[in-house]
Amino acid sequence: MWQDVKMLNATTNALLALVALALLASGLWWLAQRPMFTLRTIRVEGVAEEQLRRVNPLTIRASAVPRIKGNFFTADLDAVRAAFESVPWVRKAMVRREWPNKLIVTLEEHRALGTWGDDGRLLSVKGDVFTANLAEAEDDGDLLEFDGPVGSEKEVVARFDQFRDWFAPIKLEPESVALSNRYAWTVKLDNGLTVELGRAESDATLKERIARLVSVYPQLVDRLQGKKIENVDMRYPNGLALKADGLVLAALNGKKK
Repeated sequence: MWQDVKMLNATTNALLALVALALLASGLWWLAQRPMFTLRTIRVEGVAEEQLRRVNPLTIRASAVPRIKGNFFTADLDAVRAAFESVPWVRKAMVRREWPNKLIVTLEEHRALGTWGDDGRLLSVKGDVFTANLAEAEDDGDLLEFDGPVGSEKEVVARFDQFRDWFAPIKLEPESVALSNRYAWTVKLDNGLTVELGRAESDATLKERIARLVSVYPQLVDRLQGKKIENVDMRYPNGLALKADGLVLAALNGKKK
């Protein structure tokens, strides 16, 4: 009998606890639906309080805001983040709540470095390919040109930075960098010269080929007496081939790679 009473009391207590939890959940749900928690403000700002240059309020209102559902408590922050990251020029969005009815959205914008491939996409300084208005990207100057196999974007940007340093001694800069499907590198410089570097077993291989060209370039210019050098092929172990105003010259030692 005593055991039955204890079991009955335990069951009653458990039921009361469940009822209390249900009432609490119901109360919280009711509270969460109050008008004071309806989202009133969505504040958009740049990373480290930098001014946003490309993302504008009209685009945000048209593209991101209509996709935000719920109130202060129920809004899915991952969904809000995804909505903002779908806006052109947005690289990354971070979202947080601010009591009692605000969302703070911090945006990092893409910084265009050039175009990628021939389909009108842009390449950022961080090696991200994205789609945006080319005319807006050109506001900061002429766009460089990049190309390569899928997944090689960050490698191509890293090589561009190296090429810029390696060609600096002859005061030339890359304006186009391409990596072929066979992983051979081609660089076009800002004086119109195209340099074929071929495949590289290591950074040292490419650096050595460019250093070899840099060391003889002033002499080549002098000897050609004003002829425009159109193409230089550095895919030879200890030599090069070049084309200048239709004239093909070679100083070769070994097969090209």
